[in-house]
Amino acid sequence: MSTVILASLALMSLALCLAFVRLYRGPSLPDRVVALELFSSMIVGIIGVVAIATDVPSLLDVAIVMALMAFMAAIGFARFLERGGPRDD
Repeated sequence: MSTVILASLALMSLALCLAFVRLYRGPSLPDRVVALELFSSMIVGIIGVVAIATDVPSLLDVAIVMALMAFMAAIGFARFLERGGPRDD
């Protein structure tokens, strides 16, 4: 593997770890939602870099599906937060 691919994987892994820390320690629910969105975006990026490094184009399909699922989860969380969070109705 080239040094550019290794460096990008290392930096994305570091960003993934930092996003996980924010996900775990986030003081509020919106912070955790943003951290989860960043976490999923980093995973999509890592899958894309691995697809380029290994020359397996079917991994890009996996990355697209992961990105679509993360987008739908973000919309669901946003609607949940818009309605005021958990209720005891």
